Amino acid sequence: MKTYQNPIIPGFYPDPSICRVGEDYYLVTSSFEYFPGVPIFHSKDLVNWRQIGHVLDRPEQLNLDQTPNSRGIYAPTIRYHDGIFYMITTFVVSQTGARRNFYVTATDPAGPWSKPNWLEDAPGIDPSLLFDDNGKVYYTGNRKPPSGPKYKKHNEIWLQELDLEKKQLVGPKYSLWDGALKNAHAQEAPHLYKINGWYYLMIAEGGTGHTHAVTIARSKNVTGPYEMTETNPILTHRHLGKNHPIVNIGHADIVETQDGDWWMVCLGSRPYGGYYRNLGRETFLVPFIWEDGWPIVNPGKGFVEEEMPFPKLSEHKWPALPQADSFDADTLDDQWNFLRTPRGDFWSLSERSGFLRLKAKKETIMEEENPSFVGRRQQHIDFFAQTVMEFSPTQDNETAGIVLLQNQDFQFRMEVVLEKGERNIQLIRREAGVDKQVAKKPINSSKLYLKVEANGQSYQFYFAEKALDWVALACDVDGTILSTDKAGGFVGAYIGMYCSANGEDSSNYADFDLFEYHGIS
Repeated sequence: MKTYQNPIIPGFYPDPSICRVGEDYYLVTSSFEYFPGVPIFHSKDLVNWRQIGHVLDRPEQLNLDQTPNSRGIYAPTIRYHDGIFYMITTFVVSQTGARRNFYVTATDPAGPWSKPNWLEDAPGIDPSLLFDDNGKVYYTGNRKPPSGPKYKKHNEIWLQELDLEKKQLVGPKYSLWDGALKNAHAQEAPHLYKINGWYYLMIAEGGTGHTHAVTIARSKNVTGPYEMTETNPILTHRHLGKNHPIVNIGHADIVETQDGDWWMVCLGSRPYGGYYRNLGRETFLVPFIWEDGWPIVNPGKGFVEEEMPFPKLSEHKWPALPQADSFDADTLDDQWNFLRTPRGDFWSLSERSGFLRLKAKKETIMEEENPSFVGRRQQHIDFFAQTVMEFSPTQDNETAGIVLLQNQDFQFRMEVVLEKGERNIQLIRREAGVDKQVAKKPINSSKLYLKVEANGQSYQFYFAEKALDWVALACDVDGTILSTDKAGGFVGAYIGMYCSANGEDSSNYADFDLFEYHGIS
């Protein structure tokens, strides 16, 4: 029997939403403070996915200036109707949680997508759309109950009609449901479907941590009342314990194949080295059937497995992506992201052909700013990454190198610095906003090879002044500070290239000739 491996999209790709157009499947995930926003993927078989771009890839669409860590773009939903793709999402704009909801459209999922259509009087997060067969469009989201919450984090799901011509919500707001679980918190991630004459409302409950769960209710009328199944929650891993290989399963969306089979995408995490989740929340796939009018997920087992039977679809593999980027293209590959919307002329692929040039901005990666940083997600428990960097610091404040990033307060920086006229390479471990120098060694060359290897939570840092002549800078360094279990927030770990003048003016820069990332598991 042919099988597939979960997660289907490894690394920090949470809150998946999916739609089908003919024999093609499209999926989007959250992106928080990273730019471009909302990565979008394409598949023919639900298992093999290739990224075709980002929905929010222009500064005019996404202004992330001063956006705090783990704020920004939350929980997008993708839908297709009458030749047009719709992506609707929440932009959380401040540390206090102030948020706005908007949608964009495109006729080609690879873009370009429109400018945001901001929706007024649309409280809460996690908006979704239903295109009903009566021609109406319905918006669902979550909010605090109008009569007031009955307990901490008590939310409800609400509905209102969306007028696509006016691009605004119209008519009354309806309270639909406040979840299946007694005193359950964080009722969110609603998706509304019309299937066989029933309106099904599927939501997430229990928060996006270990107690995450998927629950469902239904009604013959879109405004309710909604009745829930006695089998709720229809999917959770909360009862499997923290030693289970997949945890915090939830935040799901469903799709029917062209052959009539049903599948669910959801987020989950893979803890390792203890209950630490450096990879963040990833995208998983699980089948379900309908029984007595309700979903039964992974019949006979009821949970998401690491290895599962392949969908009854023709396998469609995409060409393998190169594991090294030599920066020969005119644009950055889709794997690369900036922290917040890139401002200023601080990076270039053309100033030196075949190199990524990062200029030494004042902003640092230890602040909630837009530093001179280009990074990609860590997608494997065991991996190695290496780059070739040319950098000659001329002032003590200038630095460049590799960063392993969870957020501005939790990170590793393997960087070249100038101290009293001498060049050194150092490893800085930053935890809870406090820097600690782990190791330092003198160097002579302006051209360096930098490498990070990870075996679970054991990280090794190497450098070389000549190719393959590796010198250990620090070994068996504890990597658990890259997990949200220590750092907080909602994002997964990144690894990338960095250059900074640490608050000073500088015309200096670092050139990166290559970046190579290999997953080992």
